[in-house]
Amino acid sequence: MLLISIIIESIDMPPKIRIMVGMASPTIASAITQYLEMVKLARASHTARTYANALNIFREVLKSKKVDPETSPADSLTEDAIAWLAKYLKDYSPSTEQLYLQAVTGFYQFLDAERLADTNLSRVRLLVKQRARRPGIRLPQFPANDIERVLAFISDSTFTEADGATERLRAVRDRAFLLTLADTGLRVHEACRLRRGDIDWNEGRAVIVGKGDKQAVVRFTTRAMKALKEYLSLRAGLDGGSGKPLGALPLFARHDKGAGKKIKPITTATGRNIVSQRVKQILGDEAEGKITPHSFRHYFVTTVLRGSGNLKLAQELARHANIQVTQRYAHLSDDELDKGYYEIFENKKE
Repeated sequence: MLLISIIIESIDMPPKIRIMVGMASPTIASAITQYLEMVKLARASHTARTYANALNIFREVLKSKKVDPETSPADSLTEDAIAWLAKYLKDYSPSTEQLYLQAVTGFYQFLDAERLADTNLSRVRLLVKQRARRPGIRLPQFPANDIERVLAFISDSTFTEADGATERLRAVRDRAFLLTLADTGLRVHEACRLRRGDIDWNEGRAVIVGKGDKQAVVRFTTRAMKALKEYLSLRAGLDGGSGKPLGALPLFARHDKGAGKKIKPITTATGRNIVSQRVKQILGDEAEGKITPHSFRHYFVTTVLRGSGNLKLAQELARHANIQVTQRYAHLSDDELDKGYYEIFENKKE
């Protein structure tokens, strides 16, 4: 019983105590594997892949400094390694550098929380702050006039005229989808995941779980709601024959041979294809790639800012955690700058 008690208590022993009782610390490589497994459970798949890339680079940096992750114990890792990594990442873009340093900082926090190493987290943060470059602020670029042309085209009644029932159903769906992106600011994956039951048809809003697993309320315009109702009305026969509660069905469904008569949600890839195909149809081949689903989100934020002049309102409606992200949109176009300049200097009274 005494031996079992010692083993159980030793699980949470600090590194120094582990050494005193003769317990081996896991290797750095083993600790990295444990950390990445935890990241997979808590983060999105693309984030987990990014963290894995960062830790792979960290392994190579350690090897270049004669530290073998496969044999070196985790409690031998010092904060100096974060400085080595920061120096190595200078050939990468500032944004990638920031992201990879964040991932490895998380690894140090993991070592400390799991009592696998005596980590000076204050020093880790200071080293990152001193050595990491700050990414430059890039103003969102998107062809606002082209987006407005697309929206005007799909809003015309002739857009949904089609030879067959399936083609018309796709056209009505695509109009509802594009208007939803433009008028709500939803990210493409958020729009694709919407269910019929998420929509409050009386209030014109939906409750979603967005980025960072945060619940949020999204508002819909009258034109977006009208387009959605037209689409769902046209889809009523398929929905009714699905055998599932209407509220559980996807808001935007596939209408292809693979789906048949089943109501399957569109994927993010399908959402991107809808935008790509309709932009090409409306603006021509030369416009291919110029407008993406995220372009509609840029359009939404800019529309809110120009209509209200209220940065805080735009932040809340766009669901930006940091107002600095919203501030990137609070810039005047070249035309507006030209107009202001000439009104000041050319039209002043003599």
